[in-house]
Amino acid sequence: MLLSLTLTACDESSRSAKQPGLTTIRIASWSLPITEQINLLAEDKDFFSPHQVAIKFIPGAGGSDAINKIIAGEADIAFADPGALFSGLARGEKLVALYDIYPQNVFNVVSLTSSNIRSPKDLKGKKIGVYSDTSGTKRNLLAVLRQARLRASDVEIIETGVLNFDPLIHGQVDATSATDTALVAAQANGLGEVNVIQVKDYFNYSSDLFVVTEATYAQKKEQLHAFLAGYKTSVRWMIENVDEAAQQAVKYAVDGKNIAHNATIITLRNTSSLPLSGELSELGLIDFNNLQDAANMYYEMGLISRPLDLRPVVDSQYRLPLWSGNNSSMLTR
Repeated sequence: MLLSLTLTACDESSRSAKQPGLTTIRIASWSLPITEQINLLAEDKDFFSPHQVAIKFIPGAGGSDAINKIIAGEADIAFADPGALFSGLARGEKLVALYDIYPQNVFNVVSLTSSNIRSPKDLKGKKIGVYSDTSGTKRNLLAVLRQARLRASDVEIIETGVLNFDPLIHGQVDATSATDTALVAAQANGLGEVNVIQVKDYFNYSSDLFVVTEATYAQKKEQLHAFLAGYKTSVRWMIENVDEAAQQAVKYAVDGKNIAHNATIITLRNTSSLPLSGELSELGLIDFNNLQDAANMYYEMGLISRPLDLRPVVDSQYRLPLWSGNNSSMLTR
């Protein structure tokens, strides 16, 4: 498998020389190459070439960054949160959702126990850190605030960057919006006792999807399906071989220095990769009604400028069957 972890473009001719006959699929990620994505990073494994594709990993800074890269033609497929998809669609971009990477929501709002923040209503008037203004951390924070009928104007939202737990530890914010894996990493570095508000306790919707433009889908449909087949193989490997994946992360992930910590991160992400039913046969299928509910919520929160009909965005072949019983909706409106 071919992989580039550099921030600069790789030479196309050198790639094709190393992998003759393979089509390169360029993946724009929301992040740097991190442990939870080791199934995309491990060069020692061969998940994709049996399907006649090679991959190039393009690091990024948030889901919107990944979406913008596919729109600009700098990548073929985006690894992005639903909010980034919805924002692009609301701007009139022609996008297609192919695969639900993490059907389980992984976002949370974390505070030190001394702040006595135990529920969404306790966030009113507080300073809250987010990764960036266009990140899933902010969008999911607003989803949490909505449960207490609060708006962004009812709190002070502060962009803290990727190290968003440092301001919490040093008292610069009262809470921070993060992911389950970021919380584990912070606890390993001495975060201390915390209260955690989990988004999935209020609305368990997807954390990340694979998204392409309509034009790329039309041009590379066969190759994209081949990539998805290889990706499913890589997910199964990660689920069944946690220790090996943790060891691979030491070599390929920027945050993968500690094998035991890597295993914890990988186990968390394996859980979020599973469909709500837990059935591996449904791996990657999109719960259409759930995603439509999420799009409706984003419009109601004012995060997108117009309501969205996702039927043209999620083809029936990528959806969970309606009879599966997995279609879920918001617990509160």
